[in-house]
Amino acid sequence: MIQHIGNLDDDRLEPFRDVRDRDLKGRHDLFLGEGALTVDRMLALDGVVQAVLVAERWAAHYEAASADVDVYVVSQKLMETVAGFPFHRGVLAAGRRAPFESRALADLIPPPAAPATLLLVDDVSNVDNIGLLFRNAAAMACDGVILSPHCSDPLYRKSLRVSLGHVLSVPWCRTSNWATALDELRESSVTLVAAAIQPKAVRLDDLEPPRRVGVIVGHEYDGVSEATRRMADHWVRIPMAPGVDSLNVAAASAVVLHHLSRGRRA
Repeated sequence: MIQHIGNLDDDRLEPFRDVRDRDLKGRHDLFLGEGALTVDRMLALDGVVQAVLVAERWAAHYEAASADVDVYVVSQKLMETVAGFPFHRGVLAAGRRAPFESRALADLIPPPAAPATLLLVDDVSNVDNIGLLFRNAAAMACDGVILSPHCSDPLYRKSLRVSLGHVLSVPWCRTSNWATALDELRESSVTLVAAAIQPKAVRLDDLEPPRRVGVIVGHEYDGVSEATRRMADHWVRIPMAPGVDSLNVAAASAVVLHHLSRGRRA
């Protein structure tokens, strides 16, 4: 229901306090989404949103949502005081992590008879890049995104926003053992293709897209790790103009996925 709050000390505001500080420390079983596009995507999923905090000027937009979740309406000044910084996007939503963090690798791998396109992310640490990788995965019809143990959190507020909310729509999981996960994919007839700047890498255009493919992209500076490259079936490179050796990992993923994705696109 719509609930108007005017007291800074109201306990209902607790999930939304000190946003930036708690982004770093974590919120246990919750995450925050910001802005109308992300929050609307969250509300479209059953059982994800715990509560919504909205500035008065946005209250009417979320009146319908209040039948299913608590919508707290505050003044712009109070919202900024609670959040701890000048917040102008109008709306925050506290969501439950469990529906996204409970997936296992096996849940993401399509059945053996089906084509497959999976994006495998090897220790990408920049939150913007994580968000962009999910946006690309959605655009290129990936079946899922598989994260190595040291990747940044996809549910981090900025990653979620940069992804345009696609962290919520593209199935994903974080592996506890990267090498074991790669082995499991190969046992499921997924061909592992690493994007790598290596002398032995073939031009992307020269590789026939496998029917079941796992595209591996790596760390912003170090690229795909040597251990991961050793487990890949193919290494590919994107042809570059003289004097340019690489693209940003998010841009590179879009190019590679465009060539290799077996997902349905219009």
